[in-house]
Amino acid sequence: MQHIHHMLNFWAILAIGIGFWILGAFWFSPLLFAKPWAAIVGRPMGEKPKGMVHGMIASFIGNLLLSLVMAHIVVWAGADNFGHGAFIGFLCWLGFIGGLLYAHRIYEGRPFAYFAIVGGYWLVGCTLTGGVLAVWR
Repeated sequence: MQHIHHMLNFWAILAIGIGFWILGAFWFSPLLFAKPWAAIVGRPMGEKPKGMVHGMIASFIGNLLLSLVMAHIVVWAGADNFGHGAFIGFLCWLGFIGGLLYAHRIYEGRPFAYFAIVGGYWLVGCTLTGGVLAVWR
C-alpha cells in the first residue's frame, strides 16, 4: 500500500473537524434536540455538567480523527464528487457508528428516540464529511 498523505488536504480535514464540532453544538442545542436528549439521558436542562470543557475538547479531537480517517477512505475509494463521497460517509456511519450505536441503545434500555437523535447527528456529520472531502482536495 502506498502512502497517500500527500493526497490529503489537511486544511479540509481541519475545517471539517471544526464544522462537525459546530454541527454538534447546534444539533444538541435547545433549537433542535437538547430537550428530548436531556430527558432521555436524565440530565436537567441548563445544567453545566462537570467536565464539559474536557468533553468539548475530546469531541473536537474525535471529530478531527474521524475526518482524517474518512479522508483516507475517500482517497482510497477514488471518490471525486460529492455524491460518491457522501455515500462513503453513509457507509462509514452504517458500519462503524449506526449499527454499534443501535445495539448500545438496546443494551442501555434507551428508547429509539435516543438512537434517532444521536445516530442522526453522526449520520448527517459523516455524510457531509465524506461529500466535502471528496470535492475539497
